Parts: sequence; C-alpha cells; structure tokens
Amino acid sequence: MVQKFNDSRGLHGQVAGTTALCTVGASGSGLTYCGYDIADLAAQASFEEVAFLLHTGELPSQTELTRFKQRLAEYRALSPLLCEILERIPKHANPMDVMRSGCSAMGVLAPEQSFADQDQHAIRMLAQFPAICCYWYHFSHFGVRIATESKADSLGGHFLTLLNQREPSEIEAAVMQASLILYAEHEFNASTFAARVAASTLTDIYSAVTGAIGTLRGPLHGGANEAAMALIDSFASPDEAEAGLLAMLAAKQKIMGFGHAVYRTRDPRNAIIKAWSRKIGTAKNNMKLFDISERCESVMWQEKKLFANADFYHASAYHLLGIPTELFTPIFVMSRVAGWTAHIKEQRGNNRIIRPGAEYIGAEPRPYTSLSMRNG
Repeated sequence: MVQKFNDSRGLHGQVAGTTALCTVGASGSGLTYCGYDIADLAAQASFEEVAFLLHTGELPSQTELTRFKQRLAEYRALSPLLCEILERIPKHANPMDVMRSGCSAMGVLAPEQSFADQDQHAIRMLAQFPAICCYWYHFSHFGVRIATESKADSLGGHFLTLLNQREPSEIEAAVMQASLILYAEHEFNASTFAARVAASTLTDIYSAVTGAIGTLRGPLHGGANEAAMALIDSFASPDEAEAGLLAMLAAKQKIMGFGHAVYRTRDPRNAIIKAWSRKIGTAKNNMKLFDISERCESVMWQEKKLFANADFYHASAYHLLGIPTELFTPIFVMSRVAGWTAHIKEQRGNNRIIRPGAEYIGAEPRPYTSLSMRNG
C-alpha cells in the first residue's frame, strides 16, 4: 500500500534555503533587495547601483559606481567569434534560445577558470547580454552588422541605443532603467532556483546562468509580458477590451499578466511600471495601449479579484520604447542576470549540493519476470 503524503508539488510553501539578497511579500511595499524597498530603489537608484548592491550587499559610493560602470563599458563589445555564432542563428529562432546559446558560447570562448574570477564573468554577462540580443536581431532580420558598443551611460540606454540605432530620449532611458531594476531579483523563483541548483554542483557560472535562461524560457515563468502585449494589442478600445475579457472569462480562458504565485493582494512592482507606462504614453502622445491596459486591470479585479502583476504594464511601456514583442523576455534575462549571478555567488559561499528527496508513488516491490513469461 503506497503511503499518502502532503502534496508538495512545485515546492510551494517549502523553504529551500537561505538568502540575504531579497524578500518577497515580507516587508515594506512587499519586495526588498538587501533591505532596500523596491519602491525606493526604482525611484532613486540606477540599475547599475542595484546590480552592485546585489553583488556586494551595499549601495556603491560615487567612486565605486563610476568604476563599476567603467568595467561594464569595457566589456560591452562582442568578440568576432561570438558575432559569427550569432550570425548563424536563423531569424525564426526563439530569441530566448539566442540568449541561452549566446551565454553558453561566452562560457566556451572565455570560460571561468576559477571561482575567484566570478565577479569578472558576472560583469561580462551584464555588459554583453544586450548586445547579444540586438546583434542577432539586426543581423537575422535586416542583414546588418551593428556596432556592439555605445556611448550610453547606462545599461538600459545602451540596450535601446543598439536596438533602435539612435540615442534614447531621457524618459525612454529612465523607463528602461526602472524596468531593469524591477526585474533584477525575486528570491527563489524558478530560474533563480535552477541557477542555485546548478551552482551547488560547483559547475561554472555560465552553465548555471544558461540553465536559468532555459528555465525562464518556459511560458509559466517568463513570457507573460509578451502574452499581455498580444492581449491588449488585440483590442481597439477600452470598451472592446472589457467586452473581450468578459467573453474570455465566461469561456474560462487563461489570461496572462494577472495574479502571482507569491503575492496575494498586489504585486508591488505593478504600480511602479504602471506609472512609467502612463508617463511614456503621455510623452509620446499615445495613450491607447495604456487606456486599454487600465480597463483590463479594472475588469480582472472586479470580476476575479486578480491584480495586474509586474509583467502587465511592461507590455505597453516596452511597445512605446520601440521594442519588438518577441524581445520582451530577453530583457528579463538582461536584468535578472544580476540576481542570478548574485545567487550563484551566495550559493558558492556556503555550499551544499541541493539534492531533495522524493515521495515514491510507483508500484510496490515486485519480482522480475523473464521475457518469455511476459510474452505469455
């Protein structure tokens, strides 16, 4: 008789380790990085400050920030060999596969030789992930080999410069920076846990991050902002959106961008990116997508008591930044690599291989029978 057990699928509600990097749903607005509330960081910090914070536990001084940004700028250019690899990836490839393959190639072309070098490789990934995405996109779609360096002062500005082949406006760069901060870290989410599991085996940093990217590629983890864009772009007006959502709910269809596995009443990141979506829409005199998004948010709360999560208003914000929908989730990678590599460092600092047990629910012990007996 198989013993009954509590359903712990997905490890929901289970504590799988300790971290000093992030709290989710525990204090302040509901999300903190190293003790700092996400609302304060998004309003006052740069993404580079946040990346430094995650890797050191403290915000940088001006001297430390200047040097950190200089190091990021020094690593921006992709090697000719990496560019050649990216050129061989076809246009129809999933951009997340491009990011995963680009990361893996980085680990082959300039591997991590020692854990003492982990900071250097973490900075290298932060610096080059925007170029990996943009170089492949421009070459595969337009046959153009773009420069992979820019004079942009921030990672967000650098990405937008490479993607749109022009310097972003002040508000465009600010929206991008805020977005990167919001996505930088989120405790033991699926991709971060995957990175820590890999790191616990003492594998190299690129293997661990490649595993994290592959995990984020799954539609139940990443991609909600792309799905949200498809949803809101399918409606011509807020009234049409309301009617459409009510019909979808009546048909019991899944609507992406609402609710969260951890948060119960609101996602603290939503209000921040919603405000930026409104600002960029106002600045560009294009409020259509924002107004449709706001009506969708209202309907989902009234009908299902489901709140918009961080992904939902990112869709309209990214669209107004000129970002193709298929590149939404790769931006997640560019940001979250700060958190992933910080967790890899933390795991290595007090390591024990992650090897949980499993509750067996298969057949009872039974004798082996010969092939002739099985054939009757």
